[in-house]
Amino acid sequence: MPTIVSANLNGIRSAAKKGFFEWLQKESPDFVCVQELKAQAADMTEQFLAPEGYVGHFHYAQKKGYSGVGVYSKREPDSVRIGFGNTEFDDEGRYVECDFGDLTVISLYAPSGSSSDERQQAKFRFMEVFLPHLMALEKSGREIVICGDWNIAHKEIDLKNWKNNQKNSGFLPEERAWMTHIFDKLGLVDVYRLLHPETTGDAYTWWSNRGQAWANNVGWRIDYHVATKGIASTAKSAAIYKEQRFSDHAPLTVVYK
Repeated sequence: MPTIVSANLNGIRSAAKKGFFEWLQKESPDFVCVQELKAQAADMTEQFLAPEGYVGHFHYAQKKGYSGVGVYSKREPDSVRIGFGNTEFDDEGRYVECDFGDLTVISLYAPSGSSSDERQQAKFRFMEVFLPHLMALEKSGREIVICGDWNIAHKEIDLKNWKNNQKNSGFLPEERAWMTHIFDKLGLVDVYRLLHPETTGDAYTWWSNRGQAWANNVGWRIDYHVATKGIASTAKSAAIYKEQRFSDHAPLTVVYK
C-alpha cells in the first residue's frame, strides 16, 4: 500500500528551514517526489541527499539556483533514469524516473510560461516533445505514477479566478487541451480528480506570493499525480497538506492500496 507525496519545494534549502524534512519523517511516505530544488549537487547536504530512512535520486539543472527534481524512496530503485531524452529540457533538470518492481515513480517539473513569451514558447515546445514520451510510458505495460508541478490548471474548478486567467500562462486553451488529451486520449488518470471530482477551493496546491493569495485562498491546482489506470484505480485517499507552509506549493499525498 504505497503512499506517494509530491511537493514543489521552491528551494530545498528554504523548505528545509521551514521544517519539510521533519514533516517527512513524521509522515513517513514510501515515495516522495520533489520539484524546484533550486540547488546543484554541491549544495546538497547529507540530509537533502538521504534523509533518515530514505535514498534520493536527483536531476539538477545546469543553471544555478534553477529547477531541479528528485525522488526519495525507502529502498533503492531497481533502475533510475535521469531526464527523458530531450536536451533542451534535460539541461533544465526536470525529470527523474525510478523503477520499483512493477511500479515506476516519476518526479516532473514542467516549465512555467508566466515570466515571458519566450518561456511560454519553451513551454509549448515541452508539451510537444513530452507527449510522445507520455504515450510510450502508457504503452509500456508498467504501473506508473507521475508526480509533480505540471504548471497547468486543467479545468475551471482548478483555480479561483478562472475567468480572469483565460489568457494567462497556466490556463491557456492550448495548455488545457493538452491535459485533456493526456487524460481522455492517452488514458492516463488525474488521481486527485478521480477521488475528488467536484472539489474546488480545497483542491488548490499553489498560491502566488503576491497580495493576499494565501490568506484569501486565491489558488491554483497545478500539482498532480498522473497515473496509469491500474494503480489509479487503487487510490484510497488524496490529501493536500496546508497546516504548515514549506513553499508557495502544498504537498499532495495519495495513498494507493
